Amino acid sequence: MTDAITLSDDERAFESYLDSLSAALQHGSREQPFRDYCTGLLLPDGRKSVEPMAARLAPSSTRTTHKRLLNFVSDGAWSDAAVLAAMRRQVLPALEAHGAVRRWIVDETGMAKKGTHSVGVARQYCGELGKIENCQVLVSLSVASEVAALPIAARLYLPEAWAGDPARRAAAGVPLDVTFQTKPSIALELIGRALASGVPPGMVLADEVYGSTAEFRRGVASLGLDYALAVRSTTPVSPPCSGRRARLWRNQEGPLSVRALAARLPRSAWRWITWREGSGPDLTGRFATARVAVEHEGERTLLVEWPMGDSDPVGYWLVTLPRHTPLEAVVAAAKDRWWIEQGYRDLKQEVGLGDYEGRGWRGFHHHVTLTLAAYGFLVMRRCQTFRLAGGRAGTLSFPGVEDPANPPIRTERHAPFSIPTTRRRLTAGIARRLPRCPCCQIPANRQDLTNIINQQLPITV
Repeated sequence: MTDAITLSDDERAFESYLDSLSAALQHGSREQPFRDYCTGLLLPDGRKSVEPMAARLAPSSTRTTHKRLLNFVSDGAWSDAAVLAAMRRQVLPALEAHGAVRRWIVDETGMAKKGTHSVGVARQYCGELGKIENCQVLVSLSVASEVAALPIAARLYLPEAWAGDPARRAAAGVPLDVTFQTKPSIALELIGRALASGVPPGMVLADEVYGSTAEFRRGVASLGLDYALAVRSTTPVSPPCSGRRARLWRNQEGPLSVRALAARLPRSAWRWITWREGSGPDLTGRFATARVAVEHEGERTLLVEWPMGDSDPVGYWLVTLPRHTPLEAVVAAAKDRWWIEQGYRDLKQEVGLGDYEGRGWRGFHHHVTLTLAAYGFLVMRRCQTFRLAGGRAGTLSFPGVEDPANPPIRTERHAPFSIPTTRRRLTAGIARRLPRCPCCQIPANRQDLTNIINQQLPITV
């Protein structure tokens, strides 16, 4: 890279950020591959697998760079947990500068994959495609404040067919202590480790894959965390033990499904609630709550969303907030899961979460860790530069062009503090400093062209 080019504030912050994370690698020889890999993940265009990144980072020595990066990510004996802990120490203070961590969001994402040899690949539901397909599934935990969300831990879901196949496990390098675990069990383990490592606690949010599992709900409650978890319509609930028996439970001796209970709620229980702004109209829905008892768990608040005119409700949540919490606060908590959908989109589109092409357990998790580290920097810079824009109308403004020869970075939907805009602003400077392919340069004269060809091709006698 050229020293003559002055670094922007984003580039200087990125160099400092990589310096702080390099110590977690525990060996100086890993520092440069780490820097190169994180830089490659943030570069624009193309897949973020090892070979294309090597070609963009070092066009004149692609083979050597490819081998070094491949050894670093596939075989490097560095700790994912240590790198993620270092990332949290750098990013969480910037996140908390705009308010305390409010939510812990559990979710999963599928990454479509060909073949049968990549670790954990199987025919299973892939959220990215919306159907059952050949894919790998990653379970993750993110923390969110008012202005941003940060993924802090992730682990591959290993299907039962993989967990019980010694030959496939050995070929992919799956550790001996990794056994079959359900997705809720993996998520509960991630939550416990995050809590033990000192991550600021927040309310746990998850979809019905996790919320419908009683063991997951009890596990979260036993850790002392509140939750707002989506549940399936068949989840059984009983009348609350405290207070007089409500009218909707009359003539009902046994438990009811949450769907059946929603049908008994009187018209006066339903209210229209707006929970946040959208890209178009404000997001508004028709909600009601009821106090219920859940077997072996105690009293909970049941939240139901039922749009006017629909034959059935579209969502059910069990929430551990106190009895007299305003309905607006209950809805806001349950609906805060929107952060994770945006986060997965940015992780895949901006830093190549799903682009790893190796087959092994260690390489897959190293790639995931490095994408979270690169994404963590974008979250940190978003928090450091974020300013309130005064509502939806204030955020939709085209950037001013002061110098036609040096136009501003194109923003994502004209949002100057979005993750895509932050990445574009950073990589504009990084791309200027990268070496160019000698074969693509336009030489000044024929002699320069001859010199370039002689450097690229060995001379044989």
